[in-house]
Amino acid sequence: MSAQASSSQPSGFGSSGALSHVYIQYPPLRCKISGARNIFYDDGTKQLIVPTSDQVFCWKTTPFNPNVTPSSDQIGEGPVLSIRFSLDLKLLAVQRSPHEVQIQNRESGDTFSFKCRSESERILGFFWTDSPTCDIVFVKTSGLELFSCSSGIRSLQLVETKKLNVSWYVYTHESRLVLLATGMQCKNLTGYQISSVGIVRLPRFDMAMAKSEANSKPVLAAEDIYIVTVYGRIYCLQLDKIAMQLYCYRFYRDAVIQQGSLPVYSTKIAVSVVDNVLLVHQVDAKVVIIYDIFADSQVPVSAPLPLLVRGFSRANAAASQLMGQNVEGLEGKDSNHGETVIYADEWVFLVPDLICDIANGVLWKIHLDLEAISSSSSEVQTVLEFLQRRKLEANKAKQLCLAMARTIILERRPVPMVARAIDVLVNCFSLSIKTGKYHMGSKVERSSTTSGSNVNSAIDESSQADTSEKPPKQESGSGTHDKSIVKSSSVTSESEDNVSFAKNRGKSINVDLSSSEQNGGNLVGTDVSGDEAQPSVVRPQAPGSGSTPLRTDEQQESLVTSAAISPDDLCSFVFAPVEEEMAGDSSYLVAIIVEFLCSANLERLKVPLNIYVLMIQLLARNENYAELGLFIMNKIIEPSKEVAMQLLASGRHNFQTRKLGLDMLRELALHHDYVLLLVQDGYYLEALRFARKTKVNTVQPSLFLEAAYASNDSQHLAAVLRFFSDFIPRFKSTTDHQTYSRYLTKMNTMVTA
Repeated sequence: MSAQASSSQPSGFGSSGALSHVYIQYPPLRCKISGARNIFYDDGTKQLIVPTSDQVFCWKTTPFNPNVTPSSDQIGEGPVLSIRFSLDLKLLAVQRSPHEVQIQNRESGDTFSFKCRSESERILGFFWTDSPTCDIVFVKTSGLELFSCSSGIRSLQLVETKKLNVSWYVYTHESRLVLLATGMQCKNLTGYQISSVGIVRLPRFDMAMAKSEANSKPVLAAEDIYIVTVYGRIYCLQLDKIAMQLYCYRFYRDAVIQQGSLPVYSTKIAVSVVDNVLLVHQVDAKVVIIYDIFADSQVPVSAPLPLLVRGFSRANAAASQLMGQNVEGLEGKDSNHGETVIYADEWVFLVPDLICDIANGVLWKIHLDLEAISSSSSEVQTVLEFLQRRKLEANKAKQLCLAMARTIILERRPVPMVARAIDVLVNCFSLSIKTGKYHMGSKVERSSTTSGSNVNSAIDESSQADTSEKPPKQESGSGTHDKSIVKSSSVTSESEDNVSFAKNRGKSINVDLSSSEQNGGNLVGTDVSGDEAQPSVVRPQAPGSGSTPLRTDEQQESLVTSAAISPDDLCSFVFAPVEEEMAGDSSYLVAIIVEFLCSANLERLKVPLNIYVLMIQLLARNENYAELGLFIMNKIIEPSKEVAMQLLASGRHNFQTRKLGLDMLRELALHHDYVLLLVQDGYYLEALRFARKTKVNTVQPSLFLEAAYASNDSQHLAAVLRFFSDFIPRFKSTTDHQTYSRYLTKMNTMVTA
């Protein structure tokens, strides 16, 4: 496990006075237990584990719930260097020494031990897998050993060995990727991805390292390596403290390619990933820099800001301290918000967006303030693109996008600028439809991996991949226990995802993964959510033609809605409200709607009829009837019954516009409506001829008879009566015939008189 710093909250679009872009939310999850030895994090099952002398207490961290009740298991007495559950939660493995791991059946209580065959070997760490070929992998100084568990859980069967002289390693469960460091400088890395689709061996690659002196040979430490998964793509981030750069490497099946670097401003950093957003914590400076590496840019999303704690109140603190029977309340520091130390030495950053405060025994979750981020930039197009890629708070991102669209129109920004913003929304919606990510009102389910869910984390066969990940670190040593974080002057090793924290006498915090002498590798784990990923990382270099990106298909745990904005949403929540608020000449809004129609047409999206109706209303309001006629004739406004009816309504004072509406009804073969409108306009004889020609028999004869009688023309009334008598059987026996025949007789009598 690795320590990572959290970021501060910035001001967002529509927010007032926000001071950070990233924050941790009060209350935290409290995990302080009497007699606790240290704290471990198992990112395979996403549990925080606190062992005592004969028990282990476990808190589920996904979904994050500060009030979750811990579960407990009995274990034998002895040291605990690392601990983790099998993915199905049936087995519990405890590393007792650099040479021994005990495995316990949680149901029966049966245990057996795995020991190194040679005293010269040491166990650097272990992790459970969902691979069909093996169940557990031990990382030793001599390489990897893959085992399967027998049905009786009383022994392990060796499946395969990977011989290699390993100094330290880094592993994350989300990526299913383990990196093994070899060589005198530990800069030669070999990777294996062990997932549900098999085992993939990555080509060996070397890390770039700057030299402080000509003859110096710097040694790469595990805490300077981070595995992150962003938009379904797996990256390795390497901190070069001499060059003050964070190098980005992307993994492919047949290649590992450096794809640019990010500047750092602190010799101590931490890395997190929240909703596919990369957070680089500058621990010394106590700020965080946000990157969205979906775009090919080294430019941060926003300015560096400090981390804040939100939601604290003394009432909340008092209430939360009463919760939990086995969990002790926070001590003085945490109970007083003003004394909370941001980026404290006791903070350890976990996979992918968690912070464990060892001193106070609490776990924080990192959040993004989308509102603050969106308001921190004047580049509307860039902000909209950023918000459209968000999934954890998709509804908030969607509402922010709609608010921004309304604002730039109400402010009458230049039409080209507004058009580019609308293009972003339309293109994102079109892409979500093509990729099947958008469902009307539905939610995308992301499953957790706590029960060993299958993760197709092997190879991405295309350049597009889906997933949102968060990076944690890992520190491992050459011969000590797994992922425990210990405050001691000596550097211990940390194994894969389990990170243990213990308070010792030393000043520095190290993650204890494997051996007692070498630094442990910081573990970075991330959750994967389905999401399209197109461009490669910062300054990407084109991989070889045969290279295919490595990805993970593990889905995130929570439910999220799509942030995509449909044309109906734009019409209902942008154009319609804006039309009500805008005063004066409406030609500006018409120009914006035309740009929207062009964008939707390019993406072949169906436009809601209300948008055409709104255009007609706007043009008629300013009496731009000639322009309206051009829009109709050139099919910019598509024909429909609603459009025709609006043309008729808007054409009360313009005959040509009303005629356009009538002609549209005829083109659409809406003969019934056409006949009714002819009758209403007094053209009842023409309506009769048209009804007979098109065989319209759904119009009541009384409408024609009433119109003829209202004209006070006895000949017309006689003609209408004769028409219905000839073409409607038994019409002469109806009350309409009798009534209007009587009216006709009276009219003829008055004429002769």
